[in-house]
Amino acid sequence: MVFVVVVSSEKGYDKPTLMRFLVARSMDPVKAAKMFVDWQKWRASMVPPTGFIPESEVQDELEFRKVCLQGPTKSGHPLVLVITSKHFASKDPANFKKFVVYALDKTIASGNNGKEVGGEKLVAVIDLANITYKNLDARGLITGFQFLQSYYPERLAKCYILHMPGFFVTVWKFVCRFLEKATQEKIVIVTDGEEQRKFEEEIGADALPEEYGGRAKLTAIQDVLLPQAAPVTLTNNNV
Repeated sequence: MVFVVVVSSEKGYDKPTLMRFLVARSMDPVKAAKMFVDWQKWRASMVPPTGFIPESEVQDELEFRKVCLQGPTKSGHPLVLVITSKHFASKDPANFKKFVVYALDKTIASGNNGKEVGGEKLVAVIDLANITYKNLDARGLITGFQFLQSYYPERLAKCYILHMPGFFVTVWKFVCRFLEKATQEKIVIVTDGEEQRKFEEEIGADALPEEYGGRAKLTAIQDVLLPQAAPVTLTNNNV
């Protein structure tokens, strides 16, 4: 707890934010401190001083309308949904990383109407329906999960993978080599009727889009408007 008290009092970071680093590193203050410093350096190099990545910088990814922002779920978390059949491996890896940060930041900020308190989590859904080989992007999937593990510790509440085709199993096994045990334990591959029922029940009809059995309208992430204060909050506390 010394790590939490010292950093929160001297640097202006709230305790829920710092506790996430401790939990991610099994309450080891030394490892948590290293992770925190690495995050600060990464954040400074990735995100401009405004505290958020402008949509104008990720238009090439946004135009596919492949990421949707829904929620809140029954558990109160924002829901980010990835429609992989609309995804194609980026020719610009650096810009794709910006897009991942843009999507994660906006999803987290939406959890409390832009007023983050440091401990927010998100629920992710990766829909693999109708994908073909041209949509395969193991590197992109690994990037997303590695960002969550290294720079957004304890942000992921749960991740559901829907409609996984047989040819994707080998790809998934490869991706899993890069996932920490704690991350893998939060992932549910929905494969049968009972798991589908649980998925729909846990998300809730008000958050789940109509296309997935709910009552909500499917909304592309760029169409979701957040309070103007959100970027500033993200600058101070987001991971």
